[in-house]
Amino acid sequence: MTEQQLSLSTSAARNLATTTKSVPQMQGITPRWLLRLLPWVEATGGAYRVNRRLSYTVGDGVVTFVNDGAAVRVIPAELRELPPLRGLAAGPGGEEVLTGLAGRFTQREYAPGDVIVSEGHPVDQVVLIAHGKVARVGRGEYGDPVELGVLADGRFFGDRALLGNSDEWDHSVRALTPTTVLTLTNEAIGELTGRYEALRTHLEAYRDAPEPPSNRQGEAEIELASGHDGEPVLPGTFVDYETNPREYELSVAQTVLRVHTRVADLYNGPMDQVEQQLRLTIEALRERQEHEMINNRDFGLLHNADLRQRIQTRGGPPTPDDLDELLSRRRGSRFFLAHPKTIAAFGRECTRRGVYPGTVEHEGRRTASWRGVPLFPCDKIPISGRGTSSILVMRTGAEEQGVIGLRRTDLPDEVAPGLSVRFMGVDEHAVLSYLVSAYYSAAVLVPDALGVLENVEIAR
Repeated sequence: MTEQQLSLSTSAARNLATTTKSVPQMQGITPRWLLRLLPWVEATGGAYRVNRRLSYTVGDGVVTFVNDGAAVRVIPAELRELPPLRGLAAGPGGEEVLTGLAGRFTQREYAPGDVIVSEGHPVDQVVLIAHGKVARVGRGEYGDPVELGVLADGRFFGDRALLGNSDEWDHSVRALTPTTVLTLTNEAIGELTGRYEALRTHLEAYRDAPEPPSNRQGEAEIELASGHDGEPVLPGTFVDYETNPREYELSVAQTVLRVHTRVADLYNGPMDQVEQQLRLTIEALRERQEHEMINNRDFGLLHNADLRQRIQTRGGPPTPDDLDELLSRRRGSRFFLAHPKTIAAFGRECTRRGVYPGTVEHEGRRTASWRGVPLFPCDKIPISGRGTSSILVMRTGAEEQGVIGLRRTDLPDEVAPGLSVRFMGVDEHAVLSYLVSAYYSAAVLVPDALGVLENVEIAR
């Protein structure tokens, strides 16, 4: 037996009530710290040229490999990344030489802890790291072992063996992970130089050429005199510039927003439908902008970091030692940028060591930091299928020769700096169209403004 209803039900009452609504929500909105923290520079002409002092290339590139199953081969043209082979003449003759060199490399496998080369032994082979991570270990002033750095996929050592010098290794190289290397022995080098006249001539010219004077950053030296008295003849000098400076053109992210006039006319209260559609579209566009500024192969920060500013973790997970190494390679670091899972992995390593990172205040709230440098999350930094990611650290601002964002303002129909919304009209289907455009790029003014810690394991 059902009870008799004594009053109006809430479900019926709602037919006469006004529902309180939220504005449309969007799960994909993130803090976008990179866009908030970068100083923005006006690129009036749609491009920004970075003029630098002339720098000499020292052959610190990365070699690329291909594999057929477990067999690994080096791409012949990639051997020009080795300093002695830089500038080897292109064309059929040069390609034949590089193909001959590539075919003589031998694949070897090493387990963690195995010594690849030993200190004091002759430099009798060129070693290319196809896969894995190795540590360079030397001797300190008092005979204690000291770590000189970590090398990983694509790096190389022993290229001096190409010159036929009777040098000895001044450090040892030990595998940290299962490592695959390709080696070219002295015997193979001697055979190839005897077979290819072009190779022998090129290596002799490289060996005999005087090195241009440069400072420790690789820039053309400026001759100065100091600490003298009397009236000596002072050195004359000039500051040489790069003849082909890098130009960054503004990139664009665009979309066409469509709204039916019936929706805009009849369903426009209490919220403006067009306004809400534009708001969410602009949020998505800004998310894509930050993604491109990190991952774009032309101007993205992950791909524009100088090779000498890319370092490897010492063990895999991100440790305080790794972040210290990042900071030590540049002055005035403003902030770290890492995936939230990478920050969590760093926190676990600190907890394991009994170390507690500090915090700093930013925009009125406390955020994690290391050595006083804030550590901001960014989910646009990719995580590989093997569970590795990267940590970026940067100095920012044009006045500090750092990393800057580029944009063009005063655009037609601009609604935010560098972002415009243009009404494109109504089509024959009674659909309103708006062109939403964002113009942006990023520039690294000097190489040491940006550093990257690569192959950071976050799943261990």
